Amino acid sequence: MNIAMANAPESTTSATAVSIRSFQRGTADAAAFRSLNEEWINAFFTMEARDFEILGDPETSILKHGGHIYLACLGSQAVGCVALESMGEDVYELSKMAVTPHLRGQGVGRRLLEHAIERAKALGAKSLFLGSNTRLGNAIHLYESFGFQHLPPERRPHTPYSRPNVFMEKTL
Repeated sequence: MNIAMANAPESTTSATAVSIRSFQRGTADAAAFRSLNEEWINAFFTMEARDFEILGDPETSILKHGGHIYLACLGSQAVGCVALESMGEDVYELSKMAVTPHLRGQGVGRRLLEHAIERAKALGAKSLFLGSNTRLGNAIHLYESFGFQHLPPERRPHTPYSRPNVFMEKTL
């Protein structure tokens, strides 16, 4: 549910060299999705029960329920990821977005977010929802730049996580 976009050292890798593709079942994609997310969660927070559930079996936890996962790849190596979790009624939750530390700040997260929004629209979504944390200021700024609006407390849905203290929505 939370999304990390921390400051990182400059890199010579361009975001345009990164390709984005759908998660492939039965491949190393599950391990990459888990590794990318565990890195940022453990760097900023603590893994929670729902993290273990989703990252332990993304095919069952996300894909089987109408969700989608996308990986940003540099060559054959996954360097970022994002998920669209179906919340029903034409609403998706943008979740589990992560970028490998050495590429943060290089536009990979922006490319992943653009792709996720485009895919959600193509899936017929009417809105996207996300939860984040004020400790992830760069991520919050990125969402705001894409038109995500902060939700007031009375519109915040229940979450299985303890870490989110920022909730946002984008109408598509």
